[in-house]
Amino acid sequence: MKRDIEIAHEARIRPIIDIAGILGIPPDDLELYGKFKAKIPLKFINEEKVKSSKLILVTAITPTPAGEGKTTTSIGLAQALNKLGKKATVVLREPSLGPVFGIKGGAAGGGYSQVIPMEDINLHFTGDMSAVEKAHNLLAALIDNNIQLKDGNLGLDPRTIEWKRVMDMNERSLRDIVIGLGGTTEGVPRQSGFNITAASEVMATLCMAKDLNDLKERLGRIFVGFTYSDEPVFASDLKAHGAMAALLKYAIMPNLVQTLEGTPAIIHGGPFANIAQGTNSIIATKMALSLSDFVVTEAGFASELGAEKFFDIKSQYGDLKTNAVVIVATIRALKYHGGAKLSSLQNEDLNALTNGFENLDKHIENMKYFGFNPVISINKFESDTPAELDLLIRHCKDQNVKVAVNDGWARGGEGATELAEKILESVKDCNTCFKPLYDLSWSFEEKIDTICKKLYGADHVEYTIKAKSQLEKIVKLGMGNLAVCIAKTQKSLSDDPLKRGRPTGFTIKIREIELSSGAGFIVPIAGTIMRMPGLPNIPSAEKIDIDNNGVISGLF
Repeated sequence: MKRDIEIAHEARIRPIIDIAGILGIPPDDLELYGKFKAKIPLKFINEEKVKSSKLILVTAITPTPAGEGKTTTSIGLAQALNKLGKKATVVLREPSLGPVFGIKGGAAGGGYSQVIPMEDINLHFTGDMSAVEKAHNLLAALIDNNIQLKDGNLGLDPRTIEWKRVMDMNERSLRDIVIGLGGTTEGVPRQSGFNITAASEVMATLCMAKDLNDLKERLGRIFVGFTYSDEPVFASDLKAHGAMAALLKYAIMPNLVQTLEGTPAIIHGGPFANIAQGTNSIIATKMALSLSDFVVTEAGFASELGAEKFFDIKSQYGDLKTNAVVIVATIRALKYHGGAKLSSLQNEDLNALTNGFENLDKHIENMKYFGFNPVISINKFESDTPAELDLLIRHCKDQNVKVAVNDGWARGGEGATELAEKILESVKDCNTCFKPLYDLSWSFEEKIDTICKKLYGADHVEYTIKAKSQLEKIVKLGMGNLAVCIAKTQKSLSDDPLKRGRPTGFTIKIREIELSSGAGFIVPIAGTIMRMPGLPNIPSAEKIDIDNNGVISGLF
């Protein structure tokens, strides 16, 4: 069995100007990054075409260590739609170096459903992550510089500043640090830290912006802290937003690459779904809808995280209408949710599989809250037995949902044609299906309770005194109509990562609230969430290498 990177190396990659030609973009309009990558100017967004094209969202059951394959499914589906004579584009998020060098390794799909050049996409790409990092850290520098000033400072109270620095790497030693040591000329000592770049509010803001002017205004609205007289301070008060936007001049433009089969792929933005909105940028999605007839996109993790935020945040702010939803499931993941041990997932286990159906059923239920009867994509693995596949297919039919076996990893677009056909049927039935879970005018407590009780299955929601106080302050700032972006573990429907399947009888505990005013939402934090991950015992970085000819190995 060939590895992903070996398959990628053997692929015939086309010049990116040829891929742009498929979308009707003249070569002179591209911002080229070598032969095989380019940025697309925002002028190609056509709001009327956006409304007429078909948008397909790929989500999944609750993630497991066995992996589910949303990205692989999304790529395979787009390739399959093109094989069926449709003009399709896949839109994805950019990988973060943290997971690439940490646990996951490469993040560009797999098998014969990959985006290429996969090494470039996984490692730096076009520099968007670096630009976000620099813009974020510029604001951090301006904050500390203002505190240091004897004359002309804003009177910022350092105790109220939550703005940390960021870097695109897993580095646990930088989670909590003390800065400003070394004497009076070295800054004002205070506690701070680092988050991973994907968790940056600048990243979230970039992905919510509609153009450069809108981005600049949003950056100006980023909340910094309070003065000693309890007055709010925003990035615009520090005159930071213009320079921050300048650093993002090219980062705001979506990136064009291709799949192994030459299907156009737009990759842009990389917020995580467990701590942010978990989808690519509004700009990228609208660009794809402007240039193609069918667009396949994904939302991070499972339906209660990425899909919920895609609908309630991105779709409400971006005025996007989804026409079909795919839920990715695997036999082995369902067995894991049914109580099987990770080491035994290769063995046939109809009892564990049956027990795991409750997790799938909850995600089907979740999509129905938004108006969709989803299509179940069974991402096929070699260990799946005929009896297991038959059992899962019969269960899906009993739930009155369409189901298809997807073999896109092994066979590319050809292996995903059954799924594509089912999607085309669903698209016909769903022109105006979408409805948000909540209205932005509701109170924060109503929004949070609705998400937790309907999509997570919680009985109750509890708030710490700190969280309640933070909500009150945000409302007093005149921001009570913001969306809600709950940060919680991706490993469970609950806020306890150890609870598999479909937990019941639990309480979601909101311990604190973060304000992402630039992006347009608040972040209630449930349970223990790390915004700066650490490396595992054996990091993926240890397997990555490069030879004297520049050939990279180890990225899957």
